[in-house]
Amino acid sequence: MAKLEVRNVSKVYNHSNGIVKTIDGVSISVEDGEFVCLVGPSGCGKSTLLNIIAGLESPSDGEILLDGRCVSDTGPDRIMIFQEGALFPWLTIIENVEFGLKMAGVEKARRRELAMHYLQLMQLDKFADYYVHQLSGGMKQRVAIARSLVMDPEVLLMDEPFAALDAQTRDLLLVELQLLWQKTKKTILFVTHNIAESVCLADRVIVLTHRPARVKKEVRIDYRRPRLIEDANLSRYASEVIEALKGEVIAAMKEEYKSVDGIVDK
Repeated sequence: MAKLEVRNVSKVYNHSNGIVKTIDGVSISVEDGEFVCLVGPSGCGKSTLLNIIAGLESPSDGEILLDGRCVSDTGPDRIMIFQEGALFPWLTIIENVEFGLKMAGVEKARRRELAMHYLQLMQLDKFADYYVHQLSGGMKQRVAIARSLVMDPEVLLMDEPFAALDAQTRDLLLVELQLLWQKTKKTILFVTHNIAESVCLADRVIVLTHRPARVKKEVRIDYRRPRLIEDANLSRYASEVIEALKGEVIAAMKEEYKSVDGIVDK
């Protein structure tokens, strides 16, 4: 039995100018401890799908199963990390990491112990008493990861967490995330626009079509870890993803141009 199953999920929005289907019958199976990346053109529904899995949105059709049971609401078994870390600026770093445990009623000494453990894993224990504004962008994302892991979720959902970082910081975090994943054995579903990032991180890359999102192709990355994004041996996997994605990006661009032309004409 798979750890996480997305079964025939669709999502439809009712707008003033009509009905828009963003996801159409997507089915994905993720094994326990697997690292899977979702890639697709902008606006295809990747983040919407992640929100549905997290319980932040409801599907119009289909279901999400975790360990064989249907889930529909948010819960500590599925934790999301966003592009912005969404940390509390009035709390110290260790207080940010402890926050979920505090809300869960974990005793103070125990939550401090757990928080320090994950800060050490993220090489941030020396910054435990700092505030958010004193950290770099990469350090903030490390804190966000530590805050998620301290809750011991069954599945970690990551929505372009490195997109706002500079290339040097991102490349360092790609290696750190792989090492952390190998230590914790967490199941990770990771959304990205960056093809090189996806083949660097994933066991499998799932390519989604232009809106409405459907599964177009799965590319399995059978290569040693930890991987470096500049490793030329990853290029053949990246080429497979690019080839599958090319037509979808063109379709998205054509739709965007039509939309702009319509505005200009008016």
